[in-house]
Amino acid sequence: MAKIKYTKNELKSQKDDLARFTRYLPTLELKKMQLIAEVRRIQDEIAEVQKEFDRVEADVGRWVAVFAEPVDLRAFFQVEDIRTSTDNIAGIDIPVFEDVIFKDTEYSFFDTPVWVDSGLDVVKQQLRRRAQMKVLRQQEEVLREELRITIQRIKLFEEVKIPEAKENIRMIQIFLGDQQTAAVVRGKIAKTKIERKRQEAVPA
Repeated sequence: MAKIKYTKNELKSQKDDLARFTRYLPTLELKKMQLIAEVRRIQDEIAEVQKEFDRVEADVGRWVAVFAEPVDLRAFFQVEDIRTSTDNIAGIDIPVFEDVIFKDTEYSFFDTPVWVDSGLDVVKQQLRRRAQMKVLRQQEEVLREELRITIQRIKLFEEVKIPEAKENIRMIQIFLGDQQTAAVVRGKIAKTKIERKRQEAVPA
């Protein structure tokens, strides 16, 4: 516990601190609840995208086996850019997935199997889902870190700052009360001495 001054100014300062901590705590609690809700929402979204990714992979696996021609679909395009934007959740900036931009390579429709067009669409959609999940996991990581910091702050306020301010206020009030009592006692003693001297000065 930091050293405090046993003065009226320090008492006011400690009371102001306590009021500020008490006022700020509900805001932190609200932020904690919001962050927890957002993390859960993101986890649900990741699970949904992963579920769709797995479903498409299973479907593709069934129909690809029908075709004998081995074709590397990655040779027909390149990933040019993964576009993201920024959103703000509980005062924290997070990345938001927008799209994957592809650069297509020209190819002959006569020299490639008929299923290549459909296959390219599927591969691109799967790459979009992977990129989306990666950004969602980045969101989760950012918000989890902020949640950890927020919980630490709540504990600091609840377990340290607020009890410390209350104890400081109690100790200062006791000290100032004792000083006031001592001043009253000293005043009474001084008054008694003055009265006694006055009486002694009066001739019998």
